[in-house]
Amino acid sequence: MTVASTKDIAILIPGRLHEHAVARIEAAFDAIRIERADASLLPEGERARIRGIAGMTRIDAAFIDALPALEIIANFGVGYDAVDAAHAASKGVMVTNTPDVLTEEVADTALGLLLNTVRELPKAERWLRDGKWRRTGAYPFTRGTLRGRKAGIFGLGRIGLAIARRLEAFGLSIAYHNRNPVAGVDYAYHPTLLDLARNVDTLISVAPGGTATDKAVNAQILAALGPEGVFVNIGRGSTVDEDALAAALADGTILAAGLDVFADEPNVPEALLRAENASLLPHVGSASQHTRRAMADLLADNLEGWFAGRGALTPVAETRAVAVRH
Repeated sequence: MTVASTKDIAILIPGRLHEHAVARIEAAFDAIRIERADASLLPEGERARIRGIAGMTRIDAAFIDALPALEIIANFGVGYDAVDAAHAASKGVMVTNTPDVLTEEVADTALGLLLNTVRELPKAERWLRDGKWRRTGAYPFTRGTLRGRKAGIFGLGRIGLAIARRLEAFGLSIAYHNRNPVAGVDYAYHPTLLDLARNVDTLISVAPGGTATDKAVNAQILAALGPEGVFVNIGRGSTVDEDALAAALADGTILAAGLDVFADEPNVPEALLRAENASLLPHVGSASQHTRRAMADLLADNLEGWFAGRGALTPVAETRAVAVRH
């Protein structure tokens, strides 16, 4: 496909987007911004011009159908469960995400969260800052430790593998559950999440969202982890039954939990906020300036590559067969 000038190509930016991504899109394309992914915010003539979407918000089938010239949806983030990729594929619309560039950052965060959870490091710092070390004495010994733990990873993709490498360096044994075994991996595979939970005491979820994983970590899974169990979620909040998790933390079904993601962000359930044996982060897994800029560049590179006729750099699985339109 030959394009005289990409400045003639209309790219829609619904809602918030990283400022570096916005700057690159505005420099290369005809950028159109709206408050949210709502077709009623666009005049009909404008809808007919939109050939690409760049966003980090929900893009459903109705919104895709409302844009007849749409060719590509560039999603900011590795998780793309907010985009109806299957419907996009059926309409010949490419969907891209931003994998790889955030893998190491998220894996680092997962290990930091695990350490915070097991060794209570944020609580120990608060003890010092509140003057209790001086007034009361040393922070109480933590019941939790990484020593002797057996880790299970729910979702052994790029990020899961990066976490596994770090856990190995800490001396932990590794097992995992995916829909299918991962080729070339020596870690113990468990065909069900319940089987994995029964055989480990530290469960780290890196699973994507969607109907297949909705509330997959439920009361039965948590009970299988046992009273020394630790649960960490760095994947998607929708994969966890948060009521069951809060109950398991309150009654000692598991020892502790560390969470970077929640089902209805930024609304964290009060029962989890009250849980002293939970370490909670505001979805900061990839939130360094370095990594978020790299994600913004990859999003823009996908758009530029697509409209230059080179194709998408990082198509999602559902749309790998979608071809550039000529």
